[in-house]
Amino acid sequence: MCGICGKVDFENPQIEEALLRRMCRTLVHRGPDDEGIYLSKHVGLGHRRLSIIDLKSGHQPMSNEDGTLWIVFNGEIYNFPELRDRLIAQGHPFKTRSDTETILHLYEEKGVDCVSDLRGMFAFAIWDAPRQRLFLARDRVGKKPLYYYFDGKRFLFGSEIKAILEDDIVPREVDMRTMHHYLTFGYSPSPSTMFKGIHKLPPAHYLVLEKNTVCTKAYWTLEYEEKWKGSPKEMEERLLEKLKEAVRIRLISEVPLGAFLSGGLDSSTVVALMSEICKTPVKTFTIGFEEQDYSEIQYARRVAEHLQTEHHEFIVKPDAMEVLPKLIWHYNEPFGDSSCIPTYYLAKLAREHVTVALNGDGGDESFAGYDRYKAGRASLWLGQVPKPLLRAGSRLAGRLDLSSANGRRGRYAKAKNYLETLSRYPSLWERYARWINYFEEDEKETLYDADFKQEIKSIHSSELFRDRMRFGETLGTVDQLMRLDVATYLPEDLLIKMDVATMAHSLEARSPFLDHEVMEFAARLPESLKLNGWTSKYLLRKIASRLLPKEILSRPKMGFGVPIGRWFQNELKEYLYEVLLDPQALRRGYFKKESLVHLLEEHTQKRKDHAFKLWALLNLELWHRMFIDQQPVSTLVGEGR
Repeated sequence: MCGICGKVDFENPQIEEALLRRMCRTLVHRGPDDEGIYLSKHVGLGHRRLSIIDLKSGHQPMSNEDGTLWIVFNGEIYNFPELRDRLIAQGHPFKTRSDTETILHLYEEKGVDCVSDLRGMFAFAIWDAPRQRLFLARDRVGKKPLYYYFDGKRFLFGSEIKAILEDDIVPREVDMRTMHHYLTFGYSPSPSTMFKGIHKLPPAHYLVLEKNTVCTKAYWTLEYEEKWKGSPKEMEERLLEKLKEAVRIRLISEVPLGAFLSGGLDSSTVVALMSEICKTPVKTFTIGFEEQDYSEIQYARRVAEHLQTEHHEFIVKPDAMEVLPKLIWHYNEPFGDSSCIPTYYLAKLAREHVTVALNGDGGDESFAGYDRYKAGRASLWLGQVPKPLLRAGSRLAGRLDLSSANGRRGRYAKAKNYLETLSRYPSLWERYARWINYFEEDEKETLYDADFKQEIKSIHSSELFRDRMRFGETLGTVDQLMRLDVATYLPEDLLIKMDVATMAHSLEARSPFLDHEVMEFAARLPESLKLNGWTSKYLLRKIASRLLPKEILSRPKMGFGVPIGRWFQNELKEYLYEVLLDPQALRRGYFKKESLVHLLEEHTQKRKDHAFKLWALLNLELWHRMFIDQQPVSTLVGEGR
């Protein structure tokens, strides 16, 4: 794992070395082991290295044999030994044992099509001097980030936005439309960011900069249409072999290696397969909370005992004064998913023992693990129920006792949400948007100040889902929703969260379920082998039943939830009011004070659960102070607190 950055300026032959050094300095946490830069006419490349493989000869930027190509690379290519052997047989000379050099020679052989041969996670830039061309690429699912800025003359890129902001030519302006979308989704949807003019390269895309022209192109899509033929037992065996291989190739490392273990089906399966392959006990790491209804420690402990791992645990407490400024700095953008808190601490715990950690990310999106997939299927049936009956059911669910239901996590609150959605929205994409959103469109309408409302006019964030779902209309409901999650929620939320948390602690995360060959196989499984009746992850459960204790297979899904709502009603209440109602924040002209006060009072007086909304607003304000106003960190936590 590494951090990469660079600049191309065709009007200026000399890139300032001091700028590249400053850009690299913002990425030290991603690469604490080494720094390198390359400067030539019109171009500068920078690199920070976290050494995992080929510790002695993997220095970057790296060139080919005649110095005409230069690369900076972040990631791991798991099939590089086979690619390397093939390239050597074709006459390419190698001076290292690194996957980085393999990409260079593959580019010599195939040009921009080299990305199709790569199996792994990656973000890289290649400067092709003879063509005066910069080539950027990002992995299929979006495990490694890559941002860029282009004003028609100068092009900057980096693993993080803060590296790009080191150049004074880049304005620090808020993209209002992206803010509008953020308040719906809790993240900035690609290719936009919260900074006007700074973009994300979307997953499975490459970018070519040539003659002051930028062109981006998709090189991979996940295909669901053509389903596998064969018995469920045959599919089970094939899937097991795919998963074993995906785990095995992710165990290549010259540094200590372990795994995150939540006690859920996905991470437990990964650890079980690791335990079969590894000769020594697997090091496992788990995070929990004092609030037992949010903590999965007991399940993780049971799996660790069953698999005889070397297990480590940590309890997260609401110490926002310590962690919030760090999270804001590392995320570069506002981030609405409060589970970034335990993920950050989990990575911190793991880094005390290992440098690489495997995880279970991606299992839900490939094997139908979320309740919303069940809801999507059920909506086809319940959609035939007269709307007055649905509304009556929603009102009944709303009157039931929610005191022990953990807000949106509670089954009554979920039932109310689902029934309300069915009664109000006719299409699947509208229902999906309602199930996953933070603020609905009418809620944002009430929240926004008049000037902000005029800025975004009649833009509806949920229509982004409509446009994406049009390409999968021939699919079944479950496949449609999984396909949408793979394109949105997975790369924009879950993978950003994992990348930021692990890189903040110089830890490399590897995800066997996100191996593109595993995902391609799963996509072509019949829906009934993913969601069978009301049983989620049907085929994966069959495999897990061979590996794990029975209670892990039958336990309810919890997710990586955080008791942030309770913290906002207790330990963090004063802080929340202080930040959101600060005169400086109100003067920005984004939100009405009376609407903010209403949200705060409803939540802190326990009339409604607005935990997710308030967390999103808190992140937005603190981000604005740090990255737009460029205030000292002390102002993020309050003077004297």
